[in-house]
Amino acid sequence: MDTSASARIVQFFICPRDADRKPSTYSVPSCDLHIVLFNEAHWSHAKAFWQHTGSGISSRQGEYCLRLLEKKGPTTEKVQSDIASKSPIRCKNRHYYSRSISSAQMAEDLAERLNAEETAYLEERYGRNMPAVAAKEAKETLRKRIAGVLVGEKSNCCFKRDQPLSSSIRGVSNITEDDVFLFPGGMCAIWHAHQLLLRTLGNRKSVCWGFPYVDTLKILQKWGPGCYFFGKGSEFDELETLLEELQSQSPPGSNEPPILALFCECTSNPLLQTPDLQRFRALADKYGFAIVVDETIGNYTNVEVLPYSDIVCSSLTKVFSGETNVMGGGLVLNPQGKHYNKLRPELVSFYEDVYWDEDAIFLERNSRDFTTRVYAINQNAEAVCDLLHSRSLEAIEEKKTTNSSYLNGHTATDDASKSSLSRPTVVKKIYYPKWITTSLYNSLKTPQGGYGGLFSVTFTTPIAAKAFFDALGCEKGPSLGTNFTLACPFVILAHYTELDWVQQFNIDPYLVRVSVGLEKREVLLKWIEDAVLAAENAVLAAQKVEDGETIHDTMTCA
Repeated sequence: MDTSASARIVQFFICPRDADRKPSTYSVPSCDLHIVLFNEAHWSHAKAFWQHTGSGISSRQGEYCLRLLEKKGPTTEKVQSDIASKSPIRCKNRHYYSRSISSAQMAEDLAERLNAEETAYLEERYGRNMPAVAAKEAKETLRKRIAGVLVGEKSNCCFKRDQPLSSSIRGVSNITEDDVFLFPGGMCAIWHAHQLLLRTLGNRKSVCWGFPYVDTLKILQKWGPGCYFFGKGSEFDELETLLEELQSQSPPGSNEPPILALFCECTSNPLLQTPDLQRFRALADKYGFAIVVDETIGNYTNVEVLPYSDIVCSSLTKVFSGETNVMGGGLVLNPQGKHYNKLRPELVSFYEDVYWDEDAIFLERNSRDFTTRVYAINQNAEAVCDLLHSRSLEAIEEKKTTNSSYLNGHTATDDASKSSLSRPTVVKKIYYPKWITTSLYNSLKTPQGGYGGLFSVTFTTPIAAKAFFDALGCEKGPSLGTNFTLACPFVILAHYTELDWVQQFNIDPYLVRVSVGLEKREVLLKWIEDAVLAAENAVLAAQKVEDGETIHDTMTCA
């Protein structure tokens, strides 16, 4: 194949057999796939697009396609017998361990498939999931829920058609479900927001404000003319200077904005900073650029960001779902925004609803108690953070400046070394809106809102960080917003190849990010106590080893 040739797209339409088309509670729709063929020399570029933009089919859709293919054609039984006769078969993917596929395994797979069908029946029969034929209604309900216009919803209730509507809780009048667009994932929504702005407002660089989730920055850098990155989230003077300089370079009488848009997160991941949206709104109105806010971490139950934004994006995979069994993304246009009359017609002209029907049905079910779960998670997370903050160097510094007993030549290090039972202070700082850019967060916080379920913690030594993470009793993984508590060494996972680079933005490589779930409060606090104790013990053990080596060296010198 010519390596200079363009990529080729193949449409692969999988149609069910006529026998499967009979009316039933479980529909069997066709599946329309588009497969991209390219030379392997371009693999890195294709992988980057798939990785950062969130485009592609979901695992649930892929599983459905495989089921359809199994049902098609007269060769199915022959293929199965061939597989059984040629056992064992080794997995060819080098990224996974090899294992044999036996007839027992095939029987287990069949039982699993039948169990899935039985589960789908039960979910629909007892009203927890909509029937599959109601996917259109599920998507409409999701869009109304995201627009904030549904009223009277109760946790885990059965779906009801024609639910009453009210004015939106999102702080913007006239918003409806028609201003909400669904995507397969949150990054897919952000990528489409960027493409929409490029098509509508022109081919200019954007600003990425604050240290964001890695894929957002990559999207702005790789697909378009690039971006200006203000990674510390505090460079207001530099931002205003940039806007003035770019504006001065425009032709006389030009009404084009100096930048395309300002992208930010509320709150940011992983430092939980809140952007000054009121200040950005004033600059956007002055210079004519758009504002795009990712509200995934803050979420609209806790913070009201739409009034200051032109576009709000969110990963619905996270706390909106909570169940870790479905992915999704949302894009909301502000009908009161300056660019709305340009953005919405353009988006409608190229938007295609590719959100898989079954995914929409599961997401609709999961999100019925979204608000109730958020309130519970808020309280759990604040209790956990209060405990950690009370044990941190930062808290000692606060006491030093407010308590007269700390004004007699003591230092934070002195106090840490004189803590109860001479235990070392291992927690350095808690990144949580209660202590990070608090006034900005409170200016956006809804009346019933809290500080969210995500926080990050840094430690006095790498040894403490490792011991804390290893001893923490919750699940470990890179997601967030789950109904169960989940922790990860975020910087190591997301920026392993660029650790030196991230440190210039005040990012600690040994930072641990924790997404608090719905466990009982006492369980969560016990996990934290045990993890802090393990970190203290690890530091003490390391000090003993170091002291022993020092004594040995001294004796040797003597």
